[in-house]
Amino acid sequence: MQALLALVRAEIKLHFSNRRALLFSIVAPILIAAFFGSLFGGSSKMAGIAVGVVDQDGSPLSQRVVAALQAEPSLKSSVGTEPELLAQVRAGKLRAVAVLPKGLGEQAGRALFGAGSKPEIALHFDPSQASALAVVRGLLAQTVMQEVSRTSFSPAALDDLQRQVRESTRLPAEQRDAFAKMFDAIGTVRRIDGEASGASAPQGGGGLSMPYTTREIEAVQSTANAAPVAYNSYAHSFAGMGVQFILMAGVDMAVGLLLMRRLGLWKRLRAAPLSRTQLLGSRVAASTVISLVVFAVIYAVAIAAFGVRVLGSPVGFVLVLASFALLTASFGLLVAALGRTPEATRGLAILATLLMVMLGGAWVPSFIFPEWLQTVSLAVPTRWAVDALDAMTWRGQPFSAALLPSAVMLGFSAVFMVVAIWRFRWEE
Repeated sequence: MQALLALVRAEIKLHFSNRRALLFSIVAPILIAAFFGSLFGGSSKMAGIAVGVVDQDGSPLSQRVVAALQAEPSLKSSVGTEPELLAQVRAGKLRAVAVLPKGLGEQAGRALFGAGSKPEIALHFDPSQASALAVVRGLLAQTVMQEVSRTSFSPAALDDLQRQVRESTRLPAEQRDAFAKMFDAIGTVRRIDGEASGASAPQGGGGLSMPYTTREIEAVQSTANAAPVAYNSYAHSFAGMGVQFILMAGVDMAVGLLLMRRLGLWKRLRAAPLSRTQLLGSRVAASTVISLVVFAVIYAVAIAAFGVRVLGSPVGFVLVLASFALLTASFGLLVAALGRTPEATRGLAILATLLMVMLGGAWVPSFIFPEWLQTVSLAVPTRWAVDALDAMTWRGQPFSAALLPSAVMLGFSAVFMVVAIWRFRWEE
């Protein structure tokens, strides 16, 4: 029994003597828990949702609806034509686009009381962001109802609606009489107050209904025969997890380099007529090829078993994979250059990898981040990698959409390699 206790004490003492490993085991769960708690806590709010509004009506009502949506602090509204705004939804720059149809101003007031047909508002949305769609749908309903009510209960509109309701054949006689009495009562109150505007519509009751209908349309890429392709959530999950585990492979490469240095293998290789750049460059090239092959196999499985499709540019897709594979190799070389021992370096490198993966939107989409964090995450190469893979797969973007993310990743790779070659130590 004493021997067993002695072994236990020795293991515990050994564990706590490695301060860097101990720090990693404590810091990592704290950071990850704080990150997710800040995103999903009760006090957190979704950042300003980028939406587009198309006003095909041009009536005073539709103009007020557009102005109210632009003034809504929960939204970042932009006005434009349907084709240009829809393209931005497909590219992931907007969450949704609301198309206000012709006739909205004329039909909505009558539809509020069931005396006419309801106009249809088309709501094109990014299918990967259902939570944003729910917010946009609610704010749109609130705004349209508020503006329709304000218009419908003006004196001139009340007289016109009263006439239309009395002449409507869609409403039962008893309901028409109830509406007529309501209009008379509202008119009496307005005359007493002497106000021509500012009263709000009654809430609920008496046959009032939503003055429009909504047609929700997934903004997805169409195939060559113009048939829309259903959104496949596996496309984003394979992008995120592929990025994470390819980066982990880069960490393993870094640990392997540190072990080679500990065994004196690098010192022996320096005896060969090879420069430092050639020796380290060979490791980067080999690691890049390995990462690219692994990434290709991951996506081959995604395509064969989970229906993931490269709806964008195949050349752009390959460019993004190759750029990230090189980024992974250069990241591993940087870790090896800055690390001291394999044991301590592994923990710190994994912590750095987890932070890059979290901020890159590999675990949860970056659009639910606070606005400041969305901006910060643009300085993380994994954010560009995940967004580019989404663009080349289910978003169906052209080759041009792969150029900037690839350039950013190649820029990070160049910086990592320059620092690594400069700081690499050949002896333990």
